[in-house]
Amino acid sequence: MSPSLVFLAIAALAVFAFFLGQRRVLAQEGTRIRASMHSLPSYYGYYMALWCLVPPAIVMALWAVLEPTVIQHLVLSAMPESYQAMSSNQLTLVMADIRNFAYGNAGTRTPDPAIADAVRNYHGLHETGAWIVSIVGACLGIAGFAVGFWRINPQMRARNRVERFAIVVMIIASTIAVLTTVGIVGSLIFESMRFFTKYPALEFLFGTQWSPQTAIRADQVGSSGAFGFIPLFTGSLLITVIAMLVAVPVGLLSAIYMADYASPRLRSVAKPVLEVLAGIPTVVYGFFAALTVAPFVRDAGTALGLDVASESALAAGVVMGIMIVPFVSSLADDVIHAVPQSLRHGAYGLGSTKSETIRQVVLPAALPGIVAAVMLAISRAIGETMIVAMAAGLAANLTFNPLAAVTTVTVQIATLLVGDQEFDSPKTLSAFALGLVLFVITLCLNVIALAVVRKYREKYD
Repeated sequence: MSPSLVFLAIAALAVFAFFLGQRRVLAQEGTRIRASMHSLPSYYGYYMALWCLVPPAIVMALWAVLEPTVIQHLVLSAMPESYQAMSSNQLTLVMADIRNFAYGNAGTRTPDPAIADAVRNYHGLHETGAWIVSIVGACLGIAGFAVGFWRINPQMRARNRVERFAIVVMIIASTIAVLTTVGIVGSLIFESMRFFTKYPALEFLFGTQWSPQTAIRADQVGSSGAFGFIPLFTGSLLITVIAMLVAVPVGLLSAIYMADYASPRLRSVAKPVLEVLAGIPTVVYGFFAALTVAPFVRDAGTALGLDVASESALAAGVVMGIMIVPFVSSLADDVIHAVPQSLRHGAYGLGSTKSETIRQVVLPAALPGIVAAVMLAISRAIGETMIVAMAAGLAANLTFNPLAAVTTVTVQIATLLVGDQEFDSPKTLSAFALGLVLFVITLCLNVIALAVVRKYREKYD
């Protein structure tokens, strides 16, 4: 028996408790429902369901968080003394090896007897923990059912208690979101400070050479490394601008057409078809860019006598723009539809044409939403990795030529963190510095967008 199956059984019990709670309070109240029942019957059902569901869910969530640490401690403590005398880093590697053998990810290697015994112990502890959590969860679910069934009555303030629980859940969710953001920013700052102790910050921010290869050991021959951010920023900016030149006009014009010009029948067909583009995996766009668009751009440039790289910023930017069109179109369409029809009717009554109404009334009213859609598209373009890696290459060239091969910040972050890396070298730590600078740039773009919206948007009563 697994905790997931027990949780499904507890969920079924909660559904049964929901309907039973309503029936019980209605039976207790009889024909005097409107006179003395404090809350609607559904709130009593929710109250019983929460008693069945919440305590087991808390236990299972705690076990899911604590299980790796508990099992690791028990497994390592049962191993021979030669293993227990190892350092913490060595024990971490041993535990990773045990998990690989336990889950069948070790290939054809044969473990030594101590590791094999630890793998069997790991399986046994995992199964025992699952049984214990299953039994405890089932007991708590049944106990909660009994408590809820015993406590409900028509005079109980069920609505207040259910809404109080909902408020607590929302506060917890908001706190988790805030703490997650703080944790992400804090980890970026901490690791970036470690990088800046090994490499000057000014040379990183204003350097024009990017070559992160460094010698790992003193006896190795390797490059000393050059971590100039400018070539990566230039590549990201170039590809993003190309993508926006494709996505914003096409997306915005298609949104205007579907919102104010297309018939309802055409809109019902065209909008879902356009939004299908948003569901295509980015690796598919990358294949399309590398196998179709990039050769076409190269052949077209060669026919015109231009020097075009086999992997170019133009190919990656165009395909990225096609990928982003649904984001701009769908959000802008929703925002334009949200503009009150009374504004349009007032403009028509004053003699404005449809195009004049759209330019002078609808678009100014929808400007905040349109700017939000564009900013989302820009963030999506800046964060894209697969298309750039497959169609623009990995060359950190400092150029604004769209026909040249370039790379971006996100591609280099992915490249630096691929494989087994030691987190003490400037090469690996530079990925966190890149992430921090990219975060600051995105934040500045959002601040600028908010300032533009406040200055130019139209307000209507």
